[in-house]
Amino acid sequence: MPKRNPYHAGPVTDHFDGLRFRNVENEPETDRSLGDVLRWRRAAPNTPWPRALEVSPVVPETRVAGLRVTMVGHATVLIQVAGLNILTDPVWSPRASPLAFAGPKRVTAPGVTLDALPPIDAILLSHNHYDHLDIATLRALHARHDPLIVTPLGNDVIVKRHIPAARTIARDWGEHAEVAPGAQAHVVPALHWSSRGVRDRRMALWGGFMLRVAGRQVYFAGDTGYGTGAIFRAIYARFGAPDLALLPIGAYDPRWFMAAQHTDPDDAIQIMADLDARAAIGIHWGTFKLTDEPRDDPALRLAAGLAARGIDPARFVALQPAESFTLD
Repeated sequence: MPKRNPYHAGPVTDHFDGLRFRNVENEPETDRSLGDVLRWRRAAPNTPWPRALEVSPVVPETRVAGLRVTMVGHATVLIQVAGLNILTDPVWSPRASPLAFAGPKRVTAPGVTLDALPPIDAILLSHNHYDHLDIATLRALHARHDPLIVTPLGNDVIVKRHIPAARTIARDWGEHAEVAPGAQAHVVPALHWSSRGVRDRRMALWGGFMLRVAGRQVYFAGDTGYGTGAIFRAIYARFGAPDLALLPIGAYDPRWFMAAQHTDPDDAIQIMADLDARAAIGIHWGTFKLTDEPRDDPALRLAAGLAARGIDPARFVALQPAESFTLD
């Protein structure tokens, strides 16, 4: 067993024991055993995804005065707000994997090519899983834009091992970083876990972000389960209602294995309600096949869940790559 954390050396807290981080107290356990994984794979249904779906990439405006988000794919979203350009969990690689020849392969090409991106001011990096922290993409973005990378504790070390000149700021839950004058990225809890290999589980912190810019608030959940809902009610109590929430709606089946770590569409609708978010965007679906549900199931279930609650479907949209959402 490892006796030293390779990413973070800091004081013991209510969610760090000196070696590993853990989720908020009284929330479901996210650790899974090898036996659990084998049980899942033995019973996995045959739900093939398309090999590829056509995407016509768009060219975003250089700057946007208001608030607009453009879906690149999976958890990668371009947020344009008050003249700032911010990316979430950027992945342009063909696979979400440490290997170039194996692992989940893209079904949808990025909705914006790397060359068509506007100047990127900052990146919000939620955790270190390969479908969220992609070194090849971060290298390309660093070379083109030299963006500030804001991330929970420990992930900065991973980035700088590969990109020594990268500008990184690591923060704990409850802390924030200035991404530009008058613009703050607050790191908030998520119910998830982390690892880049077999021996570093939960040694770097995971989280979401509340981005506050020019009187606007955008919540990016990263990867999270719903749990008791307490973390979302606490976010609302601290920040009030966000103008826009970027909420994961995919990678949720089977529920016995995934519920503690990944929300499904019904959970995401409840998060929107807990936050009293003005609008929401469904992310983390339809690009990489990570779990058992069919490719279009998250969008269909989201639409059904909104209808069952009598919520205007325009308030919570499952964006496809290259689609945008503008909030007046």
